[in-house]
Amino acid sequence: MVATGSLSSKNPGSISELLDHGFYPGSLINDFDYWDYVVPEPNLNEVIFEETTCQSLVKMLENCLSKSKQTKLGCSKVLVPEKLTQRIAQDVLRLASTEPCGLRGCVLHVNMEVGNVCTKLDRIVCDSTVVPTFELTLVFKQENCSWTSFRDFFFSRGRFSSSLRRTLILSSGFRLVKKKLYSLIGTTVIEEC
Repeated sequence: MVATGSLSSKNPGSISELLDHGFYPGSLINDFDYWDYVVPEPNLNEVIFEETTCQSLVKMLENCLSKSKQTKLGCSKVLVPEKLTQRIAQDVLRLASTEPCGLRGCVLHVNMEVGNVCTKLDRIVCDSTVVPTFELTLVFKQENCSWTSFRDFFFSRGRFSSSLRRTLILSSGFRLVKKKLYSLIGTTVIEEC
């Protein structure tokens, strides 16, 4: 029997089919939606767990940018667009949801693309007790603002160069590449956001 969106009492063939499978007319509801009875309600604990995991991932990304700003990026400030790390964390969770171990089987490589140069910022292992099943490569992009580069050039020539350091402004766009590690097909998914 195939589940359909509605059952009409006017179709005698569908009623006789239901009777053959053990359903009785007293239990039938006119024009009921099969999926209302089959699909369970969303588990509130899972929703809370996913939100907690998302916030934890956001903190990891923000810590990565904070640690890298002076050591690898050579700047005193990194300006991040509102909700960027939140969007990235949600995309990471979405890509991890189809994996056997979920986010626990993920290794996240965080990079920064400035011009044509890509700098490795960090490698985040989500759960070191689980053998990684997939890798995600996140590439942050620098915002292309001509006024910031002009300002940096202007202040680097004068007496302000020692007190004012470069500010890196991130673009709202990013690239996320998923590579399955144990797949016969060797699937790679590239998402440009």
